[in-house]
Amino acid sequence: MSSKSNPLVTLINAVFQLDKDWVSRVSMAMIVMSLIWGILGIIDALMARIQEMMWGLSQTLVFTSQEYYGGITLHGVRDLFGFAVQLEVAIFIFLSYKLLNFQPRAKWFLNIGFILFNIAFMLMEGPIVAFPTFNDNYFGATGWYYLNPIGIPNYSEYVISPLWFIGYELMDIGVYIYVIWLIYHYYLVSRNMKEKLPIFAVFALMTSLMIAIGWSGETAANTWDILAYFGLVGLDPIANQIAFWILGHSIVYIVWMPAVASMYYLIPLLAGKPLYSDKMGRVAALLYLIFSNNVPIHHLYMVDLPVSVKIMQEVLTYAVVVPSMMTFFNLWATVKGAQFKPNLISVWISISFAGAIAAGVTGIANANISFDSIIHNSMWVPGHFHAMIFWSIVPAGFATLYYMVPMLTGRMWYSNKLGWIHMVGYMIGTAMVVVGFDALGLAGLIRRAEIYPLIPAYVTPEVVASVGAMIADFATLIWLGNLVITLLKGRSANVEGLSVSDTVTTIAMQLGYEGPSLNEISNKLTTAISRIVKIKA
Repeated sequence: MSSKSNPLVTLINAVFQLDKDWVSRVSMAMIVMSLIWGILGIIDALMARIQEMMWGLSQTLVFTSQEYYGGITLHGVRDLFGFAVQLEVAIFIFLSYKLLNFQPRAKWFLNIGFILFNIAFMLMEGPIVAFPTFNDNYFGATGWYYLNPIGIPNYSEYVISPLWFIGYELMDIGVYIYVIWLIYHYYLVSRNMKEKLPIFAVFALMTSLMIAIGWSGETAANTWDILAYFGLVGLDPIANQIAFWILGHSIVYIVWMPAVASMYYLIPLLAGKPLYSDKMGRVAALLYLIFSNNVPIHHLYMVDLPVSVKIMQEVLTYAVVVPSMMTFFNLWATVKGAQFKPNLISVWISISFAGAIAAGVTGIANANISFDSIIHNSMWVPGHFHAMIFWSIVPAGFATLYYMVPMLTGRMWYSNKLGWIHMVGYMIGTAMVVVGFDALGLAGLIRRAEIYPLIPAYVTPEVVASVGAMIADFATLIWLGNLVITLLKGRSANVEGLSVSDTVTTIAMQLGYEGPSLNEISNKLTTAISRIVKIKA
């Protein structure tokens, strides 16, 4: 059988872009690895959902406590860092390369960053032993909160392998290589560019700087941990936690900025109208950079710190709302009066816009010290940031991947219908997860509770959230299957030689909604309801 007709060879060529330029190859490799870590992170989360649901339904624990706690931590690490951060950097690298048409340099440097970044997550996992008996060490059982000094000799009864901290350190180095490479190329572009950077590129640059600043606190905290682990320095746990949470809060904006950048790029483009205020968009990008990294104590309100410091942090947290309100107004004013043409790109980016507002409201509530005293460390907090991830960050990612995959592979998506089925299933499932989490938090259930009082206020939301997670995960498998079939059998996208903007609009037209219109659906529902009423009468 020839290599051209071999499905495995076809898939490998499509996945790793062996016939494309090296920037496309590295970008695709980063996307592939981000999806791998994302899928593993979803499995981790599903383990936690099953554990909590089974306790409520049958008072049984399917997994060990170490597997449960380690799974939750690795879910956060893999999905926030391995998936979200790596995917956004890949998107920024590839689209900046295409939009700005720069000559890429330092291939070796970017490759080293890619290798170190992804090796890091293997070390954080801990060794998996399959023979003679299965054993998963789960270094991540230390806890996502990074409650220094857990895991460190002479400071904690529970001591873990130093590979957990070394893994974090390699991730830090990999992240800095990623953003240094990107910032360096923006510097090279600025020397020869007479016009202003496109608004998408402005957000890519601001996010790169945001990562460089935000990661400094976590890098300092983790380096401190490594030195303390080997007895070279002492520890101040509160100072260490504050340093870590410089990233702990800014990561929310770091992973949301690609969604904002995508909104600024896609919404005016698909609406066929210029951005209402280009200057307002650029100012918003700068304000995000200024305010996103200076509220680490926002997550430490219940720690014994001066009240004046906490109030200052509360005010600074509210300040981040300003660029968000500017963004929402700017984009709303842009599309006002435009005709909406539903396709998989336009609907996903619209969901991202609306979802950011819906999820962001709960974030404003979290910033209030009085309200935080009620919901602190409860399931309300995961409800808030999962809403932000599920309804704004991930939808913008899907909107972007729906045009990036054809750009990278030259193949059009195999099935629009599977895309719409995935969207409906994903939104139903994630809504159930968020509603369940919020209900648990308001009822007073703390985070990471594998066992809890068997009362309806806890059992019902746990079951709702767990079933919702399964629905969303199944829907995501449909999307993943559509992606694999696209790489194997997708028709030619015919976008070679087109600009990025023309490519997006061309692909969007091919991803259009082919079902009944909203008016037709409304008429059918009205007719059906009328018939039911007549039958009952």
